[in-house]
Amino acid sequence: MSQDAPETKIVDTYRVACDGGEGALGHPRVWLQIPQDQGWVECGYCDARFIHKDHADKA
Repeated sequence: MSQDAPETKIVDTYRVACDGGEGALGHPRVWLQIPQDQGWVECGYCDARFIHKDHADKA
C-alpha cells in the first residue's frame, strides 16, 4: 500500500496558516513563515508544502 504525496499549495504571501483542511479531522491551526530565500515551507503536522508564487518554478 502506497501513501499519497502531501498536498502542495501555491500561495501569494510569505505567512500562511494551515489547519489540515479537513474540518474536525484536521489539526490545530498553525502559522508558518516561508523563508524568502528558500521560497517554501512544510507543515509539521500534515506535511503540506506551501510554495510562494515567486518560487513556484524553482520548487
